[in-house]
Amino acid sequence: MIYFVTGATGFVGGRVVRQLRAAGHDVVALVRDPARAADLQALGIRVVKGDVTEPASLHAMEGADGVFHIAGWYKVGVKDTTPAAAVNIEGTRNVLTAMRDLRIPRGVYTSTLAVNSDTHGQLVDENYRFVGKHLSEYDRTKAAAHAIAEQFIEQGLPLVILQPGLIYGPGDAGPSHDFLVSYLRRKLPVVPEETAYSWAHVDDVAEAHLLAMLRGRVWERYLVCGPTHTAVEALQIAEQLCGVPAPRLTVPPWAMKGLAGVMGLVEQVVPLPSTYSGEYLRVSAGATYIGHPAKARRQLGWEPRSLREGLADTLAHEMRALGMSA
Repeated sequence: MIYFVTGATGFVGGRVVRQLRAAGHDVVALVRDPARAADLQALGIRVVKGDVTEPASLHAMEGADGVFHIAGWYKVGVKDTTPAAAVNIEGTRNVLTAMRDLRIPRGVYTSTLAVNSDTHGQLVDENYRFVGKHLSEYDRTKAAAHAIAEQFIEQGLPLVILQPGLIYGPGDAGPSHDFLVSYLRRKLPVVPEETAYSWAHVDDVAEAHLLAMLRGRVWERYLVCGPTHTAVEALQIAEQLCGVPAPRLTVPPWAMKGLAGVMGLVEQVVPLPSTYSGEYLRVSAGATYIGHPAKARRQLGWEPRSLREGLADTLAHEMRALGMSA
């Protein structure tokens, strides 16, 4: 089979294209800078120059048996959020329009559990619908993109939607990586109470993409989120695995929310690191981005690993990168 993939140089997309090649499929990867995709070319992947924000470049998917739209903008707490709408919203519209116009027989779109924003402790399923104001620009723009995908489904586009939870694993460069590295370097002074995620290892999320293309029911969406743990619990597991003491000081949600309001005002006049921004503190203030993958287990045969198992290889990778002995 021939598969067209956006986001192939990213954290999840990179794992997906490698699993596709390992399964014997041909892969066409859309990348902004082919010179930086030599590792993909070495795997026999055909690299084409383009961007989801450039509709003409998406014609490269013509003839594909399926499309994986994985590319996305994911940042929390940064000052410049202008790329968010262009990539997440308009980029998704462009990819799905090209799929429709070129009559691609099947597609998998990577949404996120974050379209539900803070579930306030509720472990949600695919029937949950969020109403309210999102906590971050990432949440907002991905929710808008998710709505666009559902509109295309209503029009008959043969699409499957996946909603991963918090994705972590070796090679990550996002917030979960920053959180774990700060912990390993003993520069994480406090941990927010009640904040919880459904932790999804990147290799499991990649496998879910292949299963969705093979077994997923078109017009359906699947939560591909792993086991749910609070940030406090995750660091307790980490301490058991690698021996680095977890911070003993925790902060209640009300205090984090108050600090978020203060820092939201401060950042208007003084540049702040992203981890001290009002937005970053809001999404850390006891928020729960959680769900359960019963439907994915039942219909896709997907089984996520435990957080203990996933953190073992993730922490070992990060410790090697930091020159620490495991």
